Amino acid sequence: MAGKVFVSVSMSLDGFSAPESMEGIAATAEQREQDPRLDRWVAQWMALHAWVFPLRFFQENLKLGEGGEEGRDNDIARETFERTGASVMGRRMFDLGERTWPQEAPFHTPVFVLTHDKRDPWERPGGTTFHFVTDGIHSALDQAREAAGDRDVRIAGGSETVVQYVNAGLVDEVSIALAPVLFGAGSRLFEGVDASRVELEQIRSEPSPRVTHLTYAVHRR
Repeated sequence: MAGKVFVSVSMSLDGFSAPESMEGIAATAEQREQDPRLDRWVAQWMALHAWVFPLRFFQENLKLGEGGEEGRDNDIARETFERTGASVMGRRMFDLGERTWPQEAPFHTPVFVLTHDKRDPWERPGGTTFHFVTDGIHSALDQAREAAGDRDVRIAGGSETVVQYVNAGLVDEVSIALAPVLFGAGSRLFEGVDASRVELEQIRSEPSPRVTHLTYAVHRR
């Protein structure tokens, strides 16, 4: 039996899943000095994901050492990882990750990257192999489903990729870690969604000290 297709992201209270730019993540000290916005954007991204960094699962998955917090946030992070048999992401998300992920990328499953450029699969230590798909979102999802088997497929991002899959009626579930931060501008998670074709059914709402975890089933109208 095929698994679900799901989205799991962190989102600011005003609806953004990323700051205006992610270039600050890989910027040099000189670049940050020349453009102060880079530090602000990095600070926004760090605040958005602050609930993840202290977790035991995060420390284990990135091999940062022992220890870390347990509790419901940790359980949700681990459950999300364990249910995922393959991921799909956009090229811009991959390009940033290629520069910033550790050598052992944190997915440990196949990842299918939407792109216009042909490229051979890129295998990383720890079980992650990136496959580059040039023939559209349906092909990428078909390949991800086959790779995932009876586990779920995660649409990892960015927001444009998420909206493409939601608008195509291909997403079964959306989980949002709603962070108590405001961006004011950036990459809005549901920018361009066709609300006339999408209906959400709330499944769960779980508050934690750092975020509120919201889960919705996605239905076509």
